[in-house]
Parts: sequence; C-alpha cells; structure tokens
Amino acid sequence: MAEISLKEVALIVGVVAACYWNSLFCGFVFDDVSAILDNKDLHPSTPLKNLFQNDFWGTPMSEVTGVVGRAELLSSIFFLAAFLSYTKSKGPDNTIVWTPIALTVFLVAVATLCKEQGITVVGICCVYEVFIAQGYTLPVLWDTAVQILRGKGSVPFSMLQTLLKLIVLMFSTLLLVVVRVQVIQSQLPVFTRFDNPAAVSPSPARQLTFNYLLPVNAWLLLNPSELCCDWTMGTIPLVESLLDIRNVATLTFFCFLGSLTVFSLRYPGDSSKTVLMALCLIVLPFIPASNLFFPVGFVVAERVLYVPSMGFCILVAHGWKKLSNNSMLRKISWVCLAVVLFTHALKTLHRNWDWESEYTLFMSALKVNKNNAKLWNNVGHALENEKNFERALQFFIQATQVQPDDIGAHMNVGRTYKNLNKTKEAEKSYMIAKSLMPQIIPGKKYAARVAPNHLNVYINLANLIRANESRLEEADQLYRQAISMRPDFKQAYISRGELLLKMNKPLKAKEAYLRALELDRTNADLWYNLAIVYIELKDPTEALKNFNQALELNPMHKLALFNSALLMQESGNAQLRPEAKQRLLNYVKEEPQDANGYFNLGMLAMDDKKDTEAEAWMKKAIKLQPNFRSALFNLALLYSQTAKELMALPILEDLLKYYPDHTKGLILKGDILMNQKKDIVGAKKCFEKILELDPNNVQGKHNLCVVYFEERDLIKAEKCLVETLALAPHEEYIQRHLNIVRSKIASLSAPEQSSVPADDTATAAAEEKKKIQNSKEVKNEQKSSHTTADNNKGRSKNKKQAEKNSMEKEETPKKSTKEIKDIEKKRVAALKRLEEIERILNGE
Repeated sequence: MAEISLKEVALIVGVVAACYWNSLFCGFVFDDVSAILDNKDLHPSTPLKNLFQNDFWGTPMSEVTGVVGRAELLSSIFFLAAFLSYTKSKGPDNTIVWTPIALTVFLVAVATLCKEQGITVVGICCVYEVFIAQGYTLPVLWDTAVQILRGKGSVPFSMLQTLLKLIVLMFSTLLLVVVRVQVIQSQLPVFTRFDNPAAVSPSPARQLTFNYLLPVNAWLLLNPSELCCDWTMGTIPLVESLLDIRNVATLTFFCFLGSLTVFSLRYPGDSSKTVLMALCLIVLPFIPASNLFFPVGFVVAERVLYVPSMGFCILVAHGWKKLSNNSMLRKISWVCLAVVLFTHALKTLHRNWDWESEYTLFMSALKVNKNNAKLWNNVGHALENEKNFERALQFFIQATQVQPDDIGAHMNVGRTYKNLNKTKEAEKSYMIAKSLMPQIIPGKKYAARVAPNHLNVYINLANLIRANESRLEEADQLYRQAISMRPDFKQAYISRGELLLKMNKPLKAKEAYLRALELDRTNADLWYNLAIVYIELKDPTEALKNFNQALELNPMHKLALFNSALLMQESGNAQLRPEAKQRLLNYVKEEPQDANGYFNLGMLAMDDKKDTEAEAWMKKAIKLQPNFRSALFNLALLYSQTAKELMALPILEDLLKYYPDHTKGLILKGDILMNQKKDIVGAKKCFEKILELDPNNVQGKHNLCVVYFEERDLIKAEKCLVETLALAPHEEYIQRHLNIVRSKIASLSAPEQSSVPADDTATAAAEEKKKIQNSKEVKNEQKSSHTTADNNKGRSKNKKQAEKNSMEKEETPKKSTKEIKDIEKKRVAALKRLEEIERILNGE
C-alpha cells in the first residue's frame, strides 16, 4: 500500500474543512429531529442494551420500521477500517495472520450496527483476497477449476489457504445475518406505496422502474447538480412500458457496467485491479438499497451513495491518471481536475446552506421536484413549527392536490384548520383522510397494509369532536375502532382514558391506562394519568403510589411533582410535609413563572406555623400573578392572624379590586375596619355589599346587625337580628345576641329594672366571642385538573370581632392575656380547617 505523506493529509483535511465550515451554522433538520432530538436511546437513563434492540430512530426493531439504519458516514468509517484491517491478513510466504482477520470481523459487526450495508465489506474483502492479494484472474480460476474437475491436478496450497480465510469471513457474515434476523423477528420491514410506489406496482412496471433507478443513482454520482433530501412518493414516475424512453438509460448503464466488469476480471495488471476494486466499492454496498432483492422504504436516497462514491472517486482518479500520463493531455487533465474540484467545492458550500433549517432544506428540494407530496408536507410542517399556520395550510393543501390519496396530507390539513379554530373544515379533512384508510380484512394484519401513524386520523378526529359534550360517545367509538385495528396502539388507550375520565367513567379509564402500561411501563405520563384516575376514585394512597412511579421514571415530571405535593399536603400527615415541600421546590425550579407553586409553598409554611416564610412565598406568587385571588386573601388572613391587621388592608383592597364580590374578603375587611380602624362606616359598607350580592348571607347580615348595635340604633339592631334569626333559626348565638339587644333596650326604657343581669350578659358575650373567633374561613386556590370557582359550599358561621367589642364592651369583664392567646390559637386552627373543607368541596 502506498505511503501517505503528512502534506497530503493536511491538504485533504484543509479542503474538507473549507468545503464544510459553513455547515456548523446549520441546525438539526429532517431526520435529525427523530434520530437525535427525540430519540430516547440517547437519554442518559436509557439502558445500554436498548442500543442493540432498537433501530436508528430508537424504535424496537421488531415493529413496522424503515430500512434506514445508523448514520451512513459512521458505517463508512468502520467499513473502511474493516477493509484496511483485512489487507494486513497476508503474511510472509502467503501465510495467514489471524489477528487482522479477527479485528475485521469485529469491525464488520460494528459497521453493520451503524448501517445494514456495512456487512457488504465482507464481499469486498473476498474479491480483494482472490483477485488482488492472490493475483488470480477469471481465466486462471476457470482453468484451475477445469483441471481439478478432470482429475488432472490438485488444489494449490495457496488456494486452500484462501478458501480457509473466505470460509471464516463467510461464516462470520452468516452469524451476523442470523442475529439480525432474530432481532427483527424474521420479518422484513413493511413499507407503503407512498414510501416506494414501485414496490407495490405490478410487473413489468416494478422491474423496469427498479432497474431504471440504477442509472439515476449513477447520474447523481456523475452530476450531483440537482440534489433532493427526499425521493419518495411521486418523485420519479413509474416506468410502465418497454417503450418508455428511459429504458435506453437503463440499457446504456448495464452495457457500461458490463464492459468494466469484463475488463477488470479478464485482464491482469494494476489497471484492471484498480477498476475491479472501484466496481466492488460501487456495486456491493449499493445492493441492499437497490430494491433488486427486497423492497426498501425509498425510491432514491443520496445517503446510500456515500460508500459507492468512494469507488466512483477511484474510477475518476484512475481515469485522470491515465490522461495525465499522456504528455499531450497532461495540461488539459490538470485544468479539468481544477475545474472539477472548484465547481464541486462551490456546490458543497451552497448545498450546506440548504441544510440551515427545515424550511430552507425542503424549499430547496421543491425546486428540484414538485411532484413529491411529502416535500410539500414537510415545508408545511416547518412553517407550522413557526406558528405560521396560514402559510402552512397552503402547502398542506398543495400536498393533497399533488397526491390526492395521501392520508397524511389530509390529516395535516385537518390539524392546521384546528389550529386556526376552523373546526368544521378540520372535521371535513379528517373525514376525507379516514375514508382513504383501507378496510379491515379478516385474518390479515392491518398494520401490514398502512403506515401506523395514519391510524392517528382516528385519534385526531376523536380529539376534535369530543370538545362537543353531545358527541363523547362518538369519540369513544373512534378510539375503540383504532384499538381494534391495532391492539398495541398505545396512544389510543391513553386518549380513550382521558375521554372516559371526562365521561365520568373512572373505572373504564383505569382499564384503558392499565392496558397502555402493559405496552409501555416506562412511560411516566401513563403513571401520572393513572394517578389522576385514582384521585377520581377517591383512593389517594394508590394515587400517590402512581405519582411516585412517574417520578421514578422522570424525576422532573412537572405535573407529577406538583399534584403529588398537593396530595401530600391534603393528607394532613405532617410527616409528608418535608417531601411535599421538596417536590414543590423542584417544581418551581422547572416552572419559575408559575405562581401556583409559590402559593402552595406558602400554604405548607402556614401549616408548619412558619409565618415569615409563608409571607415570602405568598408575596412571590402575587408578584408573578397580581390578581391571584387565593394568594391575596391568604396573605391578608396571615397578617390578621399575626396581629398585623393594618398590613392586611392594602392586600384586601387589591383583592376586592380584582374580585369585588369576594365575600370572605369583604367580611375580613369589615372586621379590620371595625376593630382596628374604628371605621364603622367603612365596615357597614362591606357588610351591605355582601347583602347586595346575597341577601340571605347569614354572616353578612349578622355582622351588619352588630354595626347597628355599634351605632346605638338598638331598634334597628333588634329588627335586623330577628330577620337573621329567621334565616338561621337553629343558630344559638343569634338568639343570644338578640336577647342582649332586647335587654339593652329594656334597660334603657326602665333604668331601675334590668331585665338581664350583668353577669349573664357578660357570660353570653364571652361565649359568643369564642365562637366568633373560631369560625372565620379562608380560601385556598390550588392547581389541579379542575377549574377553581367560588361557591357557597362549606360556608361557615363567621361573626366579626367588631361584634364582640361592641356588644361586650360594657357587659363583659376583661379576659386575661392567657385566655386571649388560647382563644386566638383556636380561632386560627378553625380557620385552617374550614379553609381546607371549602377548598375540597370547591374541587380546587
């Protein structure tokens, strides 16, 4: 083998770097998205064994997948390494050196893992061994075989050694093939007519088209001026007749290839050997993608020409060398070489910019071929990712016109109409796509006749119509139809589970999710959905177990973090609070702009009596969401509980600015105004506002009675309490307060006769004071799958501090400091309990 100088290496590296430097500025496009960005095999948590069980896209090899394998360039590297290793297997005196052969077998296996065509290097090694290393020609082999068959000679020892090496190579190859077949469960990949129309065409169109594709690929090597990233569907029209003019190109190609083959095999010499190895590199690696022995998932693919292009370059270089050796043609040959290198370098630089983004890539492809519906669809997808739905719709519609029976194109049109809120048009497009689906044939696998992703038409259509409450059963029928067509269709079970929850059928939803988990137990979203089902079934223990399972698979699953923390908080188990807090902290780390996370951290801090910490979290929530109703109210309540009532007032003002009918906010504001600000007029307005909103609100009406008493309008206070007692006849405290008012009226009418002894009045007022302080309510708003809403469920009896101050001012002896603290503690505890009850009843 010729030695390569450092200058030559530097020159090659420099040219390559100059041609491809601008590709560094391009993003991930086309297959990069599925193969790299969305490939679970590349996640650190994925077991290493999955690399050998899944294909290039991260999909199990046993499912309906493409023949496209690992990166062709990576395969080419190991391909060449395997061949170079084999060239060193010949020792002195034609002995066998086994170490390079063992290394060759290993590199062949690695090349095959990267790309299926890597296994063809074995054929190249065999040709090299026979015709290059041993120097045989086809006539010599023929004569030797004839002599042996006639019994006039024996097999030469060198030929036996050659046979031994070839047997080892072939046996290793056979072993790789067996392993590969076992991995794909003895099934060839299944493709549709959209991937490769000729594969499903009748004879002779199938054979004529497949043979015509050979000169098409040869022309791409010879003149790569019009390159296209996708050659599927209608890119190359079928050759349906022997009279088609394109058959001339096929005939010319085979004549030229046959001439080179005869020359390389029949004549000895370096020139024939060079041509032979060039032909081997062109032909053998291309065979798996040629469609001649089995169909593949494309019509033409430029990527499969990477290795054949090496053989083509050898032919070009060999031909140029022949020309340059001629003194008359030497200058012309150098000029031609310079022109070829310069023009191809410019073409490469220009082509690199086509790969800058998906939009530029597919638009460049449309310039080459406008008959490929997939290209129109892909431009639409690129625009769709940029939220440019109007323009995307134009390309999707064009795709349906280019290929009217393209199910995916109609699905794209429907999805875009949905994004544009044109539901009628979206449903019409989905129905067209559904009508194009093949009918079920008993005893035949549905997946064998249609791309599995086309089954999503049932999912998309069902998701669209289930927005209409009257069509939920129709949507469920679509999900069940998709499942009947493909029992392992995981997404159908997931979507149906969500629908069944909406239909208030949690047990059936549970069955759907459990079936989906049988298909994929590593899906964190499925465990999360199952946890939601258990919440609906009022089984918080199982719900928490499933949340934990989701977090084991995905420790930063945001919804599982948040809702499991709420579940722990609602359990009332103080031992779970530290873990709940940690999960909420992880959640706000992932979602720093979600005020709900900070609010619930504040509620946890309130549970733990950490008032300063609770205040900080509530302020953070309000800063992110100034109209956060529950955060505003709970912060105001926190201030009122910690003797900071005046700080609560501006918070309540903000709350009532956003929610003027917030009853509990009005009650708390009136309480503070009456007791702290001594603003009887302001308090009165708050209570009157409550009664405007709800004339039967016992709390508001009772507190207004207290205001009348404070204003010394005893007759009005008496009438008010009588009306309040009529609304709540079983409330003892109202009757007691009515007695106090009547006693006061009687004492003023007859000062010398007190109808109610002072001690009795004081006792009743003191008891009422305790009752008032233990009945204030709180509002807690949490993030869940349900919409939060204020209602009157769980309304507690709430009397104001003003009431105790006004009614008991004269009749009640002062309480000790200890008694007041005890009463305050009980009041705070009651407030928390009542708030929890209301929040649960409100479904928040």
